[in-house]
Amino acid sequence: MNIEYLGLKSVSGSLIVIEGIKDASFEEIVEIKTDEGGSRMGKIIELGGDYAVVQVYEGTRGLSKTNTVTRLTGRPMELGVSKEILGRIFDGAGRPIDGLGKIFAEKYIDVNGKPMNPVSREYPRNYIQTGISSIDGLATLIRGQKLPIFTGNGLPHDELAVQIATQAKIEGANRDNFAIVFCAMGVSGDVADYFRKKFQENGVLERVVMFLNLSSDPVGERIITPRCALTAAEYLAFEHNMHILVILTDMTSYAEALREISSSQNEIPSRKGFPGYLYSDFASIYERAGMLNTGSGSITQIPILTMPNDDITHPIPDLTGYITEGQVVLERNLYQKGIYPPVSVLPSLSRLMKDGIGEGFTREDHPDVANQLFAAYSNVQEVRSLASVIGEDELADTDKKYLEFGRAFEREFISQGRDENRDIDQTIDLAWNLLKILPREELSRIDSKILDKYYPAENTP
Repeated sequence: MNIEYLGLKSVSGSLIVIEGIKDASFEEIVEIKTDEGGSRMGKIIELGGDYAVVQVYEGTRGLSKTNTVTRLTGRPMELGVSKEILGRIFDGAGRPIDGLGKIFAEKYIDVNGKPMNPVSREYPRNYIQTGISSIDGLATLIRGQKLPIFTGNGLPHDELAVQIATQAKIEGANRDNFAIVFCAMGVSGDVADYFRKKFQENGVLERVVMFLNLSSDPVGERIITPRCALTAAEYLAFEHNMHILVILTDMTSYAEALREISSSQNEIPSRKGFPGYLYSDFASIYERAGMLNTGSGSITQIPILTMPNDDITHPIPDLTGYITEGQVVLERNLYQKGIYPPVSVLPSLSRLMKDGIGEGFTREDHPDVANQLFAAYSNVQEVRSLASVIGEDELADTDKKYLEFGRAFEREFISQGRDENRDIDQTIDLAWNLLKILPREELSRIDSKILDKYYPAENTP
């Protein structure tokens, strides 16, 4: 028998406190009935003695301390799933908002997920082609990896997210077993409409599952949004053996919602006012990527987060970097030069890249070419610093070649059209064309056999 409780002890932000609670469970879902006859949903986030603190997803505005009725449901937050979720758009709590009616659920799954047994995990292999040279060539996304994008306010990360979702491709996968789960948190209404419109225009909406939490929605709902998205991803990947790419934007909005709720609970703050459990909370989201040896499905994550004041040492990017396997960094200076996408090559890396590229995956020359591009572009920065002191005319001939290479690399390799989809062969061939600007003896990171094949000695300037 479900017991109903009348009245609230207190209301604070998105939290309510109920007294006299018996037999309640942590993270149990609570149904809240308002004076007007409506209902809201909440989750127990703290238990002590005979009281419970409930986080209300739809916000506490208008709730009465005397007449509000709450009822324990005896279950955690669950998401109804079936193959029908493909092509559908949901709000932050997993309710359909596309006007196509309810989902006829095949089953209901706890949105908190189940930990993956480390013994059952498969090591990530094979690459996902995004069609973006700066990522595919130098910070390759591996299937089953979590590779975040560090960006800043005003940078084109929304356009980049749409382009990746539109162009992403896995070798051996097709429209039947590859899908995108797109999760937007704290975005404005026009940005949400932009995502919808772009997916429809590019004809990929039918293989996208969208979860949209707007900036005007209650912060309590924002906490559950990525968990709903990852629950949908796990269902498709591990029960239908699909390859799922999950894009989470913006994790900074999520972290700020977590900070607001923590502050409402009067918890002792840590760095920048964020709760001390921010790391473990992030881990509970990021670690839901990977592959299992019990099936052929996979979940790959691309979390996107805006760095406050472009500070990469801020707790949000800092803690994310500890949990994930690399990062792609967007640079404001490149964007101001008109370069899209403004990927800052040198601080960007993919720690699993070495295991998913090369012969049998991309091309035999890919690892050496990537190493040489990093080394050459790093040298470009040193030459530019020297030129700013002594002037470009005073540089040695080799240094002038590096300056020429740097300009061409940014203009032709990093920069590409917003709808330009380059396959891996185009990316590596373009890299070779740029490396031929440099004297052969400068290409010290490439094996001599590969160098002879792609840069014959007779072509040396």
